[in-house]
Amino acid sequence: MSLMAPIAEPPELKRFSGPQRAAALMLALGKEHGAPIWEQLSTEEIKELSSNIAGLGRVPSTVVEHLLIQFTGEVASMASMHGSYETTERLLGGILPNEKVREIMEDIRGPSGRTMWDKLSNVSESVLAGALKHEYPQTVAVILSKLRPDHAARVLAELPREFSVDVIMRMLRMETVQKDVINQVEQTLKSEFMTNLSRSQKRDPHEAMAELFNSLDRSTEEAMLTALDNKAPESAERIRALMFTFEDLAGLLPAAVAVIVRNADKREMALALKGAPEELKKLFFGAMTERAAKLMREDMSAMGPVRARDCEEAQSTLVRLAKNLADRGEILLVDPKSDDAMII
Repeated sequence: MSLMAPIAEPPELKRFSGPQRAAALMLALGKEHGAPIWEQLSTEEIKELSSNIAGLGRVPSTVVEHLLIQFTGEVASMASMHGSYETTERLLGGILPNEKVREIMEDIRGPSGRTMWDKLSNVSESVLAGALKHEYPQTVAVILSKLRPDHAARVLAELPREFSVDVIMRMLRMETVQKDVINQVEQTLKSEFMTNLSRSQKRDPHEAMAELFNSLDRSTEEAMLTALDNKAPESAERIRALMFTFEDLAGLLPAAVAVIVRNADKREMALALKGAPEELKKLFFGAMTERAAKLMREDMSAMGPVRARDCEEAQSTLVRLAKNLADRGEILLVDPKSDDAMII
């Protein structure tokens, strides 16, 4: 048997809801293996999961085994995990004091790096020079002496000429800088420059617009994007790249498609698949039993000609169902436009 072949679902699994399956999985993982997951949950999520564990009762070993294999297989198939600052802040808020969360978020929202000087080396020279030209030349000299030479050189080139010469002269005359001076400069950079920089980094409005377009019906969506093509073609292209469409369901794992099939209205699903690409039809039929797939094909044939708009509305309904299932943690929703990142 192929290692990638879908694992047969035990009949008893149908008795358990999504939250109950998550509870059974966490119970099976135990304290040692489950601890890293518990630490990432918000207070409300911990309460909900704990409540489901408390009322779980007896779980057949076949169900536990299936959940563990499915979980391992799906996570192993992900290339990476994709989160957001908002998700991280929400999770941290459930386990840490607000002041500590703010400190951590201010730190991680800044350019990546292990130390403040690493982070500054990842700030563009124009942005850094724009901030440093208002500082005392001696302070700038201390800062540039801690940066990588190539980055410091680019920052110097961006500074006003007279100011940059003054900074160079101070760097030439500078002896070993006392540690407390370095610490003071570092603290000032952290509390002022990096915080201001992070506040200026706002969410790409195209992401919010893509979410809005995902909720439009197909004809309105295309009309809007066509209009944008004429007025702002780059924005239209960016929005299209960020949208999750019906065709993107082809990137889901077979186990996730099986969950969608179980939860979908059969009439809606038949209508959605009526106008679907052949590859997507095969994926959905493959997630059904042979008898169910045969009945679905018969239903689709019996429909006869259908309006394209009706198919598109049914497809949008199926996409919304997939997103709702992902929000509830019942499936892993893979977006092929995001390098197979897992959206949580």
